Formats: sequence, structure tokens, C-alpha cells
Amino acid sequence: MKSVKVAEIVDSAAADLQFELLAGRAGFVRVINAVRIQKPGLALTGYVDFVQKNRVQILGSTELTYLDKQAPAARKAGCEAFCGVEPAMIVCTKGMAVAHELIDACEASGTPLLSTPQTTDVLIARIEGWLEDRLAPQTTMHGVLLEVSGVGVLLLGKSGIGKSELALDLVQRGHPLVADDIVTIRRRGAETLYGQGSGLTRHLLEIRGLGIINVKDLFGVSAVREKKRIDLVAELVEWRADEEYDRLGLDERFFTILDVEVPLITVPVRPGRNMGVIVEAAARNELLKSMGTHSALELQERLVRELARGHVKSDVE
Repeated sequence: MKSVKVAEIVDSAAADLQFELLAGRAGFVRVINAVRIQKPGLALTGYVDFVQKNRVQILGSTELTYLDKQAPAARKAGCEAFCGVEPAMIVCTKGMAVAHELIDACEASGTPLLSTPQTTDVLIARIEGWLEDRLAPQTTMHGVLLEVSGVGVLLLGKSGIGKSELALDLVQRGHPLVADDIVTIRRRGAETLYGQGSGLTRHLLEIRGLGIINVKDLFGVSAVREKKRIDLVAELVEWRADEEYDRLGLDERFFTILDVEVPLITVPVRPGRNMGVIVEAAARNELLKSMGTHSALELQERLVRELARGHVKSDVE
């Protein structure tokens, strides 16, 4: 299971979230392995059975006000019980005053305690987003990722079939490049995939006979994207006369990446076919499908209606 140390999130977000360390620097080596944060609730009363120690714990105005209203002895007992679970880190929001009993308990147990002026909802969104980027399942694939008419298209195919050349054609048509050759893919949530390039080859295209070109320098900053959701996989294959290819688009096929199914089309490659136009049309067609318009199904329904009326011969294919 992937994890990050508390020190990593504090160092990365300290300036942005205006973190102030109140206690527990010794606990910066503790690990976080869950994206979702936790608000402790009843844990401050001493009921700590459901505190997840490897999550970030957030104390908002409700929790801090509750602590402030407790008798000193009860407050001390609740804080010590909470910190005794050894949570990865505790963050107090809205810059509110923090009870000294909590500060003492965190220092004694080595639990990082931080304060931020950010509101609870903003803090949760920012921390979960940061953790999701680092803890999300990920893989790498050999291919090219572009944004075509707003649709994230992942080009796959064997080496030398023309993925990079097709990508260059699409970039010239105004569609930004995300990654060439090595695409790093992360899953966000249960059904969403995002792809981006590696740091070493970011914004670069390898064109046989031409060499390496920097798309950002050659076409401008608008010709590249840092990351993009993957909406469609286009597999380039060599054209074979004896192969049957989908001519109607009724068969829905999918390509599985990190347990997420992505719509898949197979694009036969042969001289004379304008691959850039085909991929553009495929991306726009996928966009239409996502909006509820399916041209192939509409044709099928139209034929069924005409057959039912007797206007079309039954041997029409």
C-alpha cells in the first residue's frame, strides 16, 4: 500500500495552507496511507475505537468549541485518549485557539499538531486532493495522450505504427499534447483516469526521420497540457484485407486500465487514410455519446421503424 510521511505533506503544503506547527515535530515520520480525512467526533470524549491512525485528523470549530467547554480534567483525559491512538497528524482549522491540554498531549505522544487559518471545507478539499495525487493507484503505458476537442484520447499501438506522427498532425490541428511515449496514468476515485507525461520527456515528441521536437517551444504553450482525463482509447492496427472491422459502431468495446473500463475503438492504418481526421471524428463522436446522442443506434432504430412499416426490404443489411 502506498503511503506518504507527514513531513512530506507539511513541507509541500505549509506555505499554501499556512500551517503553523504547535506540537509533535517528532511525529513527522508517521505515515498516511488513506486519502480520506477523518473528523474525530466522539474520540474527544475518550471513545477512540473508530479513530483511523493513518488518516489526517481535522478539528474544526465544533470540536474545538466542545473541548473549550469541558472541565479541565475531562479535557485532559479526552485529549490523552485521542493522542494515545497515535494519529498521523491533527490539524486545527480557522486559526482558533487550541486548548493547552491538547498541545501537551500531542507533544507527549509525538503527534504532529498544526493550525491553519483555512476553513474546514477548504482544508479537507486541498489535503484530499494532494493525497489523491500521491496515493492513487497508478501505472505507466506506452502510448500518446492528447486532448482532442476536449476529449482525452489515448493512442495505443505497436512501436513504429505512427502514433507520434499522428499526434504531431493533431497538434498542428490545434489539439494539445499531454504525453508521448510514456504515459503515467492515475486513478482518481472509482471510475476516473488521468494521464500525464513523465518529467524527463514532458512536451517532447519523437518523430522518426526528424528526431526529438519540443511541442511547447515549437507550437506555443497552448499546444500542451500537463494532465488530462482519459475518455477514449484509440488502438492503431495495421490494415489487413482479411480482417473484419466495425463499420457501424454498434459494438461497444472497452479497454481496462487500473480496473476502469474506457471506451475503445480500433483504427486500421494504411496509406491514404487521413488518421488525424478519423481520430478527430472519433473524439467528437464520443463527446456526442456522452451527451446521449448515438448515431449508430439512431440508424438502427430508424431501420427497425421502417421495416415495421414495410418501407424497407427485410434483406437490407
